[in-house]
Amino acid sequence: MSVLESLGARYAYWLGLSAEDTNDTSDEVPELVRAMPIILRIERAEPPGRTALLEAAAAAAIAVCLDERAEPEGEWHAEVSAWVDERIRKVARRARGAHWQAVQALPGITVTVDGAEARALVPGLVVEAPKEVSRLQISGSELPADEPGPVPDGVPVLWLNPEVPMTVGKAAAQVGHATMILASLLDTEQVAAWAADGYRCAVRTPSVARWKELHPGDDPAGAWRERRVIAVRDAGFTEVDPGTVTVLGQWNNG
Repeated sequence: MSVLESLGARYAYWLGLSAEDTNDTSDEVPELVRAMPIILRIERAEPPGRTALLEAAAAAAIAVCLDERAEPEGEWHAEVSAWVDERIRKVARRARGAHWQAVQALPGITVTVDGAEARALVPGLVVEAPKEVSRLQISGSELPADEPGPVPDGVPVLWLNPEVPMTVGKAAAQVGHATMILASLLDTEQVAAWAADGYRCAVRTPSVARWKELHPGDDPAGAWRERRVIAVRDAGFTEVDPGTVTVLGQWNNG
């Protein structure tokens, strides 16, 4: 049984909530809030490409969830499972130099795409974040938009909302949500094939017309069944309004 099973089960339910309800945390105990840290390597002298960094973050997030250590008998299972069963929070932070090297010792997975590096860590209680993580900045290093070119054949595409500007940190968390939702809806063989390809994916920004064409609307089950498209809907705690669809994920691997 995949650790993501509960996420797949509540996917359509989350899309059907009112915008106000996505932001309702009245049932949470602040000291028990969990999050997955995503560390983005952004060196001052040689910053990475924005698209490549987002693709690395998206792959790293799902790699942690589907690692053998996150399976029922694995050392990561309790933490990953507890996090997936609640709100899927991610906190992206930037690191460079010695601080980037320090987080390599923490449990997690680093992915490199075209020289850009991101490390997703095993999720845990926010109040218990290790100092190597808590000392890192969440904001402050934006990367310029780039032109990544055509989407490679046979990889899932993560489409960023063309009408909702996001910082690189916010976008990194959102594309990580997208890969998790995609994986939660795939069968075992599809997940295995994706894993063998290093969870490769493409991040792109579509035209507004294309975004509207892809959007699941009020039929998420139909959109997945007929077009293999999922939507990431944000709770709106940072940067965007509650209920905003930030990313559409499109499975292109058959």
